[in-house]
This record gives sequence, structure tokens and C-alpha cells, in this order.
Amino acid sequence: MRELLVAELGIVRYADALELQRDLARRRITGEIAEDVLLLVEHPPVVTLGRTAKSANLVASRELLSARGVELFEVERGGDITFHGPGQLVGYPIVDLKRHRQDLHWYLRQVEEALIRGVGAFGIEAGRVDKYTGVWVDVGRHSRRKLASIGVHARDWVTWHGFALNVTTDLRYFDLIVPCGISDVVMTSVAREVEAGSVVMRDVSGAVVRAFAEVFDLVPRFVDRGALEIEPTERLAPAVADH
Repeated sequence: MRELLVAELGIVRYADALELQRDLARRRITGEIAEDVLLLVEHPPVVTLGRTAKSANLVASRELLSARGVELFEVERGGDITFHGPGQLVGYPIVDLKRHRQDLHWYLRQVEEALIRGVGAFGIEAGRVDKYTGVWVDVGRHSRRKLASIGVHARDWVTWHGFALNVTTDLRYFDLIVPCGISDVVMTSVAREVEAGSVVMRDVSGAVVRAFAEVFDLVPRFVDRGALEIEPTERLAPAVADH
């Protein structure tokens, strides 16, 4: 059986995680890494702008972002503008689609399916919305709310960037932007949607990993950074921020 190498890295600065996934993608393309990889992280507060981001969707000034301790990055992923921060499960799948299906639309639907199944373990009925990538609740109703955002990039059919699932995220941060460029979107979280009890990040992470492996027909194997031969975060060259 093919494996999914899962690395839970904890809290990682966005610039460092970006360099990690770029390095892993490069080595997945060359075959140095023989299996698909899923990096799981939380980020300190950061706003990222994808290839189709419009400047008007950044509501806050750069000065206000700085005052709030929010970094700003322009990156190569698809999509518009989004926020990452504490309490959010961010997943970066480094997947070789040549071993699955060479179709990015299919891949996006598979990532959505993994998240839908993952949050389903907590009694949340999530789904898709026509025209928009991501995972939503109250689908088909005027009150629909967005639970997870997805933005990817691929080269030689190897993916990086990925998904951001709000678990216990402080949703007020989304007031700094027009999330994903959707003017009437309402952001929500697993913690807000569950009917009873508290939500633990590790439980949500575990459910998402199981669902992701199931959807892509892989066997998950948890590894540390050393198993992926990744240099320590602090030794990697920083990405360019605050353009």
C-alpha cells in the first residue's frame, strides 16, 4: 500500500512553512521523496494573497496589520486572500497527482471531501457551494457559512499549499479582509458549529488525517522532520513578506 507521510509540526511561521513545502515539493518531483506528504501546522496571524487576489479585498491597512501583529505575504497559490492564525488547522499536502489523477479540479474536490468527512466526525454536516472552492455548512440556505478555505499550486503534477480549517480560530481576524474575495461570506469554525462539548485540535487533526488518507487511498504514517530530511526551520532562507 502507498503511504501518506504525516508530519505534525505545531506552530510554525508562515515563511518557514512555505520554504518547507517548496523544498518537499521539489524533492517529490525528483523522486527523492517516494511517498505523498501531509504537513499539519498552525500559524501565527498572517494574511496571504494568492495569484488572483485583488488589493481591494485587503480591508485593513498594512499599518493596522502590523499593529495587530499580522504578517502579509504574496504567494503562488491559486485563489484570492485569506487569513491563517492560531486555532486553525492548516494542511499542506505534497501530493504527486501522477500517482492518482492528473486533474487539479478532481484534486480540489478530493481535498474538500476529506475535510467534509473529517468534520463529519464531530456531527457537522458540511458540503460544497457551486462556484466556490472550500467547505461550507448550511449549504443551500441563505445562512451558509464557510468552514474551510483551499488554495493550491502544482508543478509537474506535484501539489503544495493546501487547506485551512477553522477549528477554534478567532474569527474576528477575518474582518481585516474580504475572505477569498467573497463579499457576503460568513466565516465559521468547528468550535462554533458543534452542538455540544469542547473541541480539541488534536482530535480534529486526527479525523482529518484519517479522512484524507481514505479519500486518496493511502495508509497514513506519522513521521518527524528527520524522516523527511528537512532542515531545521531556522536554517531555511525566509520568504519575502510585506510586498
